[in-house]
Amino acid sequence: MIFKATTHGWMYFLVTFLQLSGNWLAGGMSQGSQTVPAIFVFGDSLVDVGNTNFLRSLAKANYYPYGIDSPRGPSGRFCDGKTMVDIIDEMLGLPDPPAYTDPSTRGNRILGGVNYASAAGGILDETGRHLGQRFSLSQQVLNFESTLNQIRNMMYGPEIISKYLAKSIVILNLGSNDYINNYLLPPIYNTSYIYNPQQFANLLINGYTRQILRLHSLGLRKMFIAGIGPLGCIPNQRAFWQSPPDRCVDFVNQMLGSFNEGLRLLVDRLNGNHPGAIFVYGNSYAALGDILNTPQRYGFTVVDRACCEIGRNRGQITCTPFTIPCSNRIQSVFWDAFHPTEAANAWLAKRAFSGPRSDCYPINIQQMSLL
Repeated sequence: MIFKATTHGWMYFLVTFLQLSGNWLAGGMSQGSQTVPAIFVFGDSLVDVGNTNFLRSLAKANYYPYGIDSPRGPSGRFCDGKTMVDIIDEMLGLPDPPAYTDPSTRGNRILGGVNYASAAGGILDETGRHLGQRFSLSQQVLNFESTLNQIRNMMYGPEIISKYLAKSIVILNLGSNDYINNYLLPPIYNTSYIYNPQQFANLLINGYTRQILRLHSLGLRKMFIAGIGPLGCIPNQRAFWQSPPDRCVDFVNQMLGSFNEGLRLLVDRLNGNHPGAIFVYGNSYAALGDILNTPQRYGFTVVDRACCEIGRNRGQITCTPFTIPCSNRIQSVFWDAFHPTEAANAWLAKRAFSGPRSDCYPINIQQMSLL
């Protein structure tokens, strides 16, 4: 591995080399650690690790009780502890990619990957605008280009950079906000007046495709693209549409089928058109739906309300600051009105990492990491 000379001299070279070689060559921590040098994350609050901390947004998670089960404390993760991506990082033997907006995310820290995910962000640029600043997918891709320019200044030689990017894994988890913070809010957004559910799904898929192809053109070759989970079952939507007890909002779940099926077909098309790359569809709808339908199998007893809220199905944006959450967090699927608990994220991560074709199509993340 060759690096350009810098003012930091040999000490900087050594630190950087050890960090990358630990991922590429050491082969110790997991099946993926031998072959995956970095992980780059694009998404929304489900996988945000603190980008929104540095933005003017109403969607914040940098206060207690967020992070109550994490040694990091309230880091900006919309969870009591780890996100799904945090757990996948551990399975791959990689450090958690730092938030792009964190001022300390520079130098050799970026070589293990960067997280660009932004609460309230969506595939469409307009999505989530009523909540303040956020990074849409197109902006997240631009942010990655900025990171890539830094990486090019640290590594020397197009072959080295090309191999690094081709072996890195990309996780994309977007689309939920385009429904709950756009299409399903007709008083604020007009998309539901312009498009029927199938047309709106097509609009999202077309926008997604453009950005995925942009990432491919920049050299990334391994992409895990998560579908949308059953949004009609999250506490926010249950409360908003006043669903009957023990019932999800069926019409919300039904409209997601067009998007998820379109994403699966997109993966087939991308794999057919881009030999040498691998695109994977993550069936989030089936994975979370299975947990909600058979919670006892996974150790859950509470599936219809948020852990950090008072009363059943309150639909507020985030946890009430400095309140005491439920004590049975390992038995609750939802942490707040939108996001899973760490306990649920652990199951979702496991299914994404090593699940069968019904969970990850055509292969899972563990298999992808070994290519």
